[in-house]
Amino acid sequence: MRPWPVVLVCLAALAAGCTTDAPARPTSTPTGSTMASSPPTAEPAPTPPTPRPLAGRVVVLDPGHQLGNARFPAQINRLVDAGGFDKACNTTGTSSDDGYPEATFTWQVATEVRRRLRALGARVLLTRDENSAAAWGPCIDERGRVGNPGEPGPTAELRISLHADGNLASSAHGFHVIRRPVREGETGEPAARAERLARALRDALVAAGFATSTYLGEDGIDVRDDLGTLNLSEVPAVMAELGNMRHPGDAAVMESEAGRRRYARAVVAAVRSYLGA
Repeated sequence: MRPWPVVLVCLAALAAGCTTDAPARPTSTPTGSTMASSPPTAEPAPTPPTPRPLAGRVVVLDPGHQLGNARFPAQINRLVDAGGFDKACNTTGTSSDDGYPEATFTWQVATEVRRRLRALGARVLLTRDENSAAAWGPCIDERGRVGNPGEPGPTAELRISLHADGNLASSAHGFHVIRRPVREGETGEPAARAERLARALRDALVAAGFATSTYLGEDGIDVRDDLGTLNLSEVPAVMAELGNMRHPGDAAVMESEAGRRRYARAVVAAVRSYLGA
């Protein structure tokens, strides 16, 4: 049977603006294939945020001295309150036998500690914002009050002052952590918490492979009442003499980048231990 009449009818219907009821011709598919609609592509699940165990915590780091202190004797010898008595504003600090300054060592360790603490979510306050041969200070009274309640900026939970010693005895080496004594009539806060902070820092330094002092303190911890940065702190505070810069072995570690990273890791571990993070 010829298809002409159907074609002619369809053409006539289309010309009149109509459609035909003729079934659509099926689209052929390869033998054995199936036609299935693909589901819409799902959005990838958001990556969960990296845990930041120190988020919201505030830490003060006090890198001892300043590189330019020796150029400003009148300024650093000015007497300031050190916690009920007067003491020089600051000192020049020591250095290794080949001239590596304590001020530079403490600055480099402090900034590495800051970098690591920030990565864990902490807010870090430094008592000085540079290591410059053209600058001096700040004085010990100003350093001791950074982070105190009522001072500008956030209130800190702890303060760690970083230093290095300059003992000339050939056998003197190793670190010691200094805290202030509990005063008569004191309820134990924050001095008792400072004792816990001192133990946490001592233990972290030992765990990092550093030897305790052979010449000061007992089992790596010393108690002093003459340090303005500790006396004026209203938050738990300790001072770490991280080693003796005049001892060749201690100085070699301090002068190496790897050694300073070891110190920094230990300080961060102590902060986390003390804060329970």
